[in-house]
Formats: sequence, structure tokens, C-alpha cells
Amino acid sequence: MHKGDVSMSVTANQEHTRSYYAAHQRDTKPFPPLMGEITTDVCIIGGGLSGVATAVELAERGYRVALLEANRIGWGASGRNGGQVIGGYGEAFAHNEKKAEKLGPGAAKMIWDMGTECVDIVRERIEKYDIDCDLQWGYLDVALKRRELEDLKDHHEELLEKGYPHELRLVDEDGVRDYLGTERYIGGLANAGNGHVQVLDLCKGEARVAESLGAQIFEQSLVTSIEPGDTVTINTAHGCVKAKYVALCGNAYLAKLAPKLAPKLSRYVLPASSYVIATEPLSDELAHDVMPQNVATCDQRTALDYFRLSADKRMLFGGLSNYSARDPRSITGTMRSRMAKVFPQLADVGIDYYWGGFMGIGLNRIPQLGRLYPNVYYAQAYSGHGVAPTHMSGRLLAEAISAQAERFDVMARVKHIPFPGGSLLRQSLFAMGMMYYKIRDEIG
Repeated sequence: MHKGDVSMSVTANQEHTRSYYAAHQRDTKPFPPLMGEITTDVCIIGGGLSGVATAVELAERGYRVALLEANRIGWGASGRNGGQVIGGYGEAFAHNEKKAEKLGPGAAKMIWDMGTECVDIVRERIEKYDIDCDLQWGYLDVALKRRELEDLKDHHEELLEKGYPHELRLVDEDGVRDYLGTERYIGGLANAGNGHVQVLDLCKGEARVAESLGAQIFEQSLVTSIEPGDTVTINTAHGCVKAKYVALCGNAYLAKLAPKLAPKLSRYVLPASSYVIATEPLSDELAHDVMPQNVATCDQRTALDYFRLSADKRMLFGGLSNYSARDPRSITGTMRSRMAKVFPQLADVGIDYYWGGFMGIGLNRIPQLGRLYPNVYYAQAYSGHGVAPTHMSGRLLAEAISAQAERFDVMARVKHIPFPGGSLLRQSLFAMGMMYYKIRDEIG
């Protein structure tokens, strides 16, 4: 690994990576580690967005909740990603009624509606609890090739047909320049219903909300074993939790940190890496030049670019989806080069922060929800698209624990395919498969 770049090694009891989000988080007060034995209704394992969203949903319903995080709240992908708040949940079924029929009557509409609801949850929670996290609405999907633009046109028509409640604008090459100071893209779809956020502040803010509602939040509390039963015992190095229900929300890091906890789950999720740089603050003139409407932006490739401005006018530029588990020699050098292809005017700006992290990839790119035991639930595999969908999963987990499992059970019926072979073999096989799509993106 290049000296000075961010290591992505995974061990317990770590502090936050040296990201822009961590350096500028509003709330730096830690939560305590678990010491001794406690009894509760629900124990949540994992302090990312899935975990804290589930904690809020359950605490609002009056459940006693304990949440265990091996490192810090938002330490994993939830506090490292591009911060894009994008709708969609189980897209393959939402767009295909015939395929969705296998999940139950009305499943396609139910899943489609959840794709909008997940963003509504974020919007409403931030407003209800006054979470200070730089929420900004506005999003742009951009196309590099004609077939990508045709796909965006089809998506635009589908959104209109299904009554999408927010403003949409399909733009050509000239229209893109209303949003971005670049000539790289041939068109795009602007969506006022999606946006971007300081994700670590959102995650930490929701944890504080759950705490204010009575939930107990514990950091630096790696789970070492789970003993199933009518009452589940969850052990850590210095304590244990006895709970009626458990929700596993560790996603990619559950397999990395504690593979013995749920080996069945790790077969269905592949940890894949992505990287982000944050520039020095841009001048008002330069910030307006590159992103005059301050929209979050994403292209359509497999190894996509995604970018936005922070509240203090830094360019946060991410991408380089990597399925081989090998980091680039230099995150800054690689990502600066990609940024300069989009915004040549940023080629020489200073880079103040650079980092990477793992996201949980599923073969069918559909969130995975289910039960390992009647009282042990899980949610995982957002495939790099998790800020809003994690909140939908949190609601579904809370509904299931509250004996309102209709929507949860629809998602639990989805058949997921395990990655073949052991962890190293499946990493290599998937990297080879994704290389095909990357090559197709470049020449297709």
C-alpha cells in the first residue's frame, strides 16, 4: 500500500478512518462500551445506518433496545460513502411485475412504493428530530453513452407513469451544463426527490435520537458469540446482552469482523471497496463553475464515478469500485486522475482527505432480509446504494419484530444466490466477472 494512503484493514476497536466526514463530524462524544450483563427486548448488532435506523424505529414503538458496535457508530460504509440519498429498493422486482408475482400478490407495487418511502423516512426523520447533517436536495444521473441515455429515458417514463411525486427533468448534453461544468456527459436525468447528506452526522444523529428514546448504545463492543434460544445471549469481551430478539446489521463488516457469528450470511455478501477524495475548499467562483446547482451526481458504469459538493464547498469525488480486495497504489493519485477527466479545472486543487471502505455486494443487487432463527433477523447487501434503503430495512425489521411482518416477509422470499467457493475464490471469481462489465462500459 502506498505510504500515506488509508489502510482498509479490518480489526475491532478502531477509531474512524481519516475521512472528511470524521474530521468534520459535529458530535465527537463517544458512546460507552458494554460492561457487564444487561437484559433488553431487542439487541441490534452493528452501528451503521441499518442498525441505528432499526433502533429508532423500535424505540419509537416502545421497545427496550441495546445496540452493539465493534468500533464507532458509523465506522463502516455508513460513515464513509458518497453521501447520496437515492431512492429504490429491490429494483429488479419493482420494475418487473411478472417476476415479483413469485413474492406474493401486489409485491411489485409494494416494493416500488418502498423505493420512494426509504427517502421519505430520511427526510421525515431529519425534520422530526432536527438532525444537523447538511441535507441538500437535488440529484443527477448522467450518461456517457447513448444506451445509458436511453435507459434513463425509460426510467423517466416509468417514474412519470407511476406517479413519482417529485420534480424530474430529462436533459440533453446542453442541459447537463445547467448542473455541471463539464463536457463529459451526453445527457442525464435530474431528480429533485433525491439528494445528499453528511452521512456520519446523519448516522450519529440517529443514534442520539434512539438514545433519547431510551435505547442503550454501546461502542467498542465487538460481539464474540451468539447463543440462540427463546432468550438470545450475545457475548462481548466485557459483557453480555440477553434479548428476546436480535437484529444483525453488520453488512460487509459482519463477515470481516465476526465470520463465525453468521457464516450462512457471509456466503451471500461480497465485501467490495470504493474510494473517495475530498478537495480543499473551493472558491465560490470555482464551486459554482463545477456544480452550479450543487446536485449529487452519479454515472451509469459498473466502476462508476459519483460526486458532490460538501457544505463547505469541497468536491467529494468517489468511485473506483474494486471487487478484488486490493487497494490502488495511491488513492489520491488514482482518484485525482478520475476527477480531472470530469472536471479539468480541478486537476491542480489540493486534496485534503482520502479514504476507502467496504460495501456489501449481493449477486442480484437486492437487499437481503430474513431470519436465521425465529427471533434472529438480519438485513444486509445494499450494493453501494444504502443511505436511504438502510432506513427501509430498519422499518421492515421493526415491523417484523412487532408482528407486522407482511412487507418483511415479501423481501425475505427473494431467492438470493450464494457466491461460489471460499472467501478468496469468490472474491477472485467476482472480480473477473466484474472486469467484463467494466470493459463493456468502456467499449460498449
